[in-house]
Amino acid sequence: MQAWQVTEFGDFSTALQWTEIAPGAMGPDEVRIRVHAAGIMFADLLMVAGLYQVKPPLPFTPGAEAAGVVLEAGANTSFKPGDRVLVANTVGAFAEEVVAPGSVVYTFPEGMSFPEAAALTVNYQTSYFALAYRAALQPGETLLVHGGAGGVGTAAIQLGKAIGATVIATASSPEKLAACTDCGADHAIDYSNEDFVQVVKGLTGGRGADVILDPVGGEVFDKSTKCIAFEGRLLVIGFADGQIPSIQANRILLKNMSVVGLYWGNYQLYNPAKIAATQPILFKLYEEGKIKPLVDVHPMANLPTAMDLLRSRKVIGKAIVTNTF
Repeated sequence: MQAWQVTEFGDFSTALQWTEIAPGAMGPDEVRIRVHAAGIMFADLLMVAGLYQVKPPLPFTPGAEAAGVVLEAGANTSFKPGDRVLVANTVGAFAEEVVAPGSVVYTFPEGMSFPEAAALTVNYQTSYFALAYRAALQPGETLLVHGGAGGVGTAAIQLGKAIGATVIATASSPEKLAACTDCGADHAIDYSNEDFVQVVKGLTGGRGADVILDPVGGEVFDKSTKCIAFEGRLLVIGFADGQIPSIQANRILLKNMSVVGLYWGNYQLYNPAKIAATQPILFKLYEEGKIKPLVDVHPMANLPTAMDLLRSRKVIGKAIVTNTF
């Protein structure tokens, strides 16, 4: 089969090679899937470079999110050939086939496309864990989503609205602002031309946002502490701008605020049952029309180009690559 393979860690532009490899061996607890669509994350870029928390042994095929059709199912799984499934939190998705543990494979609803299914995994799981579990966002509260036009951002906007919050999003261009409002944001702020702190205070009557979801870090994190409400929750999701921020503890005390972290991948280690219980919730919200992934689709052969667009922040929604069979 054909797959993108990494034999030496480095920049994806040179480290990725589209090549013929032998299909992976499959055990009784695993499923072999023909990959129709695969999602791209910043974590994939870091993993190819050898900079991610997890370093797969070389050589390896990156890619953590896939959707496709079951070709072969292990005796200890509940799947059968022909099932339309998605898989999350494994490597090997940037290929024509992937073998994955049955515990991280889910059949997805009729009517959902393969690109949508590939997008309805890590980003939506991350956003749901952040908003529903870690921050306990409530109906009627105000949610501020930074990086609103990205994969996590668009998911968080939709999930925030599904929970019943008023959603404010930040983005950096007219196209990205339009994507935020198309996903349901009540207000969209161009942070490149406006001071989002003052705008958020104005929109909330000076109170600030009850929950702030920050996948950006750096200065955005620091400024967020200035427009968070009393007893607000500031969610640390990632550091897309490359700067890991710090906070003066007196700000936490004076506002009775919480700074809450979320590294979704650790739930696979410490509480995988919570991940398994969350995926049906996301499927139900999709079937009810409350969430719908915004996807930016490219051919699998153009994976390095799609990764470059993601790195340069030119992707709106979720970057997806697809195979044609």
